[in-house]
Amino acid sequence: MSQSSSRAEVDVERGEPDEHTGLLSGENGTNHGSTLVKDSKVRSTLHTIEIILRSNPLNWLLGFVVLGIVAGALEWSPTAIFVLNFLAIVPLAALMGFATEELADEAGDTVGGLMNATFGNAVEMIVSIVALIKGEIRIVQASMLGSILSNILLVLGMAFLFGGIGHKEQTFNATVASTMSSLMAVATSSLIIPAALYATLERSDSPPHFEQILRLSRGTSIVLLGLYILFLWFQLSTHKYIFDSVATSEPALEAAPTPNTATNGSTATNGSTATNGSTATNGSTATTGFTANGSGAAAADPTATPKEPKEPEPKLGMIASIALLLIVTVLVSICAEYLVGSIEGIVESSGISKTFIGLILIPIVGNAAEHATAVVAAVRNKMDLAIHVAIGSSMQIALFVTPCTVLIGWAIGQPMSLYFQTFETVVFFVSTYLTYYVIQDGKSNYLEGAMLLGIYIIIAISFFVYPDSANIPGVPSL
Repeated sequence: MSQSSSRAEVDVERGEPDEHTGLLSGENGTNHGSTLVKDSKVRSTLHTIEIILRSNPLNWLLGFVVLGIVAGALEWSPTAIFVLNFLAIVPLAALMGFATEELADEAGDTVGGLMNATFGNAVEMIVSIVALIKGEIRIVQASMLGSILSNILLVLGMAFLFGGIGHKEQTFNATVASTMSSLMAVATSSLIIPAALYATLERSDSPPHFEQILRLSRGTSIVLLGLYILFLWFQLSTHKYIFDSVATSEPALEAAPTPNTATNGSTATNGSTATNGSTATNGSTATTGFTANGSGAAAADPTATPKEPKEPEPKLGMIASIALLLIVTVLVSICAEYLVGSIEGIVESSGISKTFIGLILIPIVGNAAEHATAVVAAVRNKMDLAIHVAIGSSMQIALFVTPCTVLIGWAIGQPMSLYFQTFETVVFFVSTYLTYYVIQDGKSNYLEGAMLLGIYIIIAISFFVYPDSANIPGVPSL
């Protein structure tokens, strides 16, 4: 064998072209290109799946989605179906929030804010619609009230408690918090008025009188939806700067806080003196990271180091976000169907009331991801974010989700109303008042968090012993 033929065989084994393979190079190049495209798509898909799975620490519970659906399809015991689908909806709620945020980032600030406000409580909405179709109005009302109480007492209390353990006192934007709390007070009034009307009517449990309660509830729901839309316009357009201040409140440098600060030794904050002994005018601000030393001179803190710019988090993209949102919505609907369907069996076998299941247990499903977000934000001293998650979510339920369930019930012929029993109305009023009183000064500590948690535990115990037999006689499905 000649040396040239041996070299050609070696070239063929290495995949290197020579003069004998020139005619086939076009076909091989095409096949090689298609292989690269397929490999690129596979890598992109795997990378997207990796981003989704790493989006939230609760995603390790995704295995319960399969188990919950299998349990419901094979008609396992009501306890098994309830527990498995209960655990399944927790990571699905987190994924729905992640997909909504990714889609909102792609859509821009205004549209993104509107999407977050609309789909922020999609899980609660889906579960409520499923229960409403089944005629479980008691479950719907309890879950609405429970979601609000869970956010303003449990979530906010945990955020204050764990944030206060690492920080002696934390501050937040009191204007934003007060605005949201004022809207919560309006929502509380919308529940007190139907209860007051019910108490004034004779034999309110009779169909003619209860029809008046339904008319009041439907009219009130329309007004509440109008207020919610007006608040969105207030937040996203006319007074956007108030809410945008949350995103710009972090300092640029990691310097130890000191009462007197100055810029280059020439100006200082109110009442503080610079190196030349002159006093700065009121309203002047100091540059973060420059602190006045013991003699009054301004000097740069040698320990202050600029924060390294954070790398942008990986994005899903528009198509992947929409696909994830649709898939998760379908899975939540399936799991919610099995979850609500098993409640009757749970009540019969365990003796736990529907009110306790709807008011305490089901809200944990939809609020688990928000709970984790608020607590982590508080531990990192981002109290504005924690307040926005806790109070903002409860406000959306009170002004958007609950009125929507009333109007949906009206459309499908279910007597869903805003009338809550006296005990529940009082609990809602006390909780809202306590929350407003705690946040009005714009400061928080661990003791305030413990107080909110304490009142939530008391409410949970009271509804555990609260019997379903206390329902309104004569009112269908309540």
